Amino acid sequence: MNNDSETKVTPVLNETPREDASTAEGVTAKGGEVIAEDEKVTSEAVETATKTETVTSEADKAAAVIEKVTPEADKVTVEDEKVSSETVDAAAEDEKVSSETVNAAAEDEKVSSETVNAAAEDEKVSSETDKAAAEDEKVISKAVETTAKTGEVTSEGVEVTGKSKNDPIPSMEDFEDQISKSFIKIREGEIVKGTVIGISDTEITVDLNYYAEGVIKPEDLSNDPRFSIKTDVAPGQEITALVLKEDDGQGNILLSKKEADNILSWTTLKNHLENRTVLKVKIAQTVRSGVIIYLEGIRGFIPASQLSLHYVENLESWVNKEIDVIVINVDEDNKKLVLSGKEVERDRALEDKNSKISRLQIGLVTKGTVEKIVPYGAFINIGDGLSGLVHISQISGKRIKSPNEVIKEGEEVKVKIIEVKNGKVSLSMKAVDDKADVLNNVDKVPFEYSDRGEASTNLASLLSKIKL
Repeated sequence: MNNDSETKVTPVLNETPREDASTAEGVTAKGGEVIAEDEKVTSEAVETATKTETVTSEADKAAAVIEKVTPEADKVTVEDEKVSSETVDAAAEDEKVSSETVNAAAEDEKVSSETVNAAAEDEKVSSETDKAAAEDEKVISKAVETTAKTGEVTSEGVEVTGKSKNDPIPSMEDFEDQISKSFIKIREGEIVKGTVIGISDTEITVDLNYYAEGVIKPEDLSNDPRFSIKTDVAPGQEITALVLKEDDGQGNILLSKKEADNILSWTTLKNHLENRTVLKVKIAQTVRSGVIIYLEGIRGFIPASQLSLHYVENLESWVNKEIDVIVINVDEDNKKLVLSGKEVERDRALEDKNSKISRLQIGLVTKGTVEKIVPYGAFINIGDGLSGLVHISQISGKRIKSPNEVIKEGEEVKVKIIEVKNGKVSLSMKAVDDKADVLNNVDKVPFEYSDRGEASTNLASLLSKIKL
């Protein structure tokens, strides 16, 4: 730095040698100041380096301390992690203990609830026991009252005060029977049986073989709107009814025959359907396509086409008429009941026909009317509602192509019974002898049967019993 100062000053001196020494001294003085300043800066730099060295030394010491502290810190961290893990485990254990405590509390609450329920049940049983005891006392009181009314029995047991000596004396069995009845409990919703012992305009009274009697109001007797409490119920009649109330407020048991019918009648009706039971019903009213009846307390329907074998034109004329029917459809789910009188008539007609056919005799000659001609023969009405078939081969002794060649519908002909089998009658025209005796009424012919089931009556003995 000093050399530069000198280099710069020298040319000036060379250029102006004549300048006064004061200028050179000024420059020299400035150079000294610069030097002094440089020394000062150098001193400060040295001081700064010293401080830096000191700081570095302190930093090294700090680093050494940090290096020394770091393993301890690591140890502390590991210890903290261990403590944290133990804390978590402890918390989990506390949570488990808390859960078990909650479960135990819930179990205690359940036990407490069961205890309360058991106490309530005990109280209920106790109440029912008290009620039964009261009922027993009531029965015993009635029995004692009956005994008092009957009279006092003497030591010989043969004389009763105020009563005839022949009147029965209540026995221990009677008292035992009364007491045993008190233990029978009739509850609401049960179906019971009883006997009608009283009838009034407002109710019927039923003996239930119980300490209390049953009553049925008119509206609970039947679904049939025509039902009359005066004409359709009789004393001594057995009735099945549903218990509506154990006490109607008057000490009686309130019953409903109608509700019992709604429950039990469908089973009975299904049995009637299965067995084709013939039942007598009374027609209540007409509807658009048939009539309405009531059976077992259930509303039933008879289509007009099922009233009779014959066509029914005026349904109103059937109202209040009693007819025999069978059940042909039962649908409990939809509350539908369908019946038929026609089926009964058909069954009876078939039975009657078979009975008549069974009395016909093979070889019998009778008169008949040609009912219908078919390609294979003709049907002949021989009277009493019976018809038989004359096969085309039995119409004439000669070969014919059509029955119309020999007979016409409505014509009267003579026929001979040649076979009776499976409810069918076979006839013959060509087998009739011109000299044969002819019967007009086949239903009045007497007959006998042999062991083989065949008719054994010959024509001679047959005719001998008939007045011609």
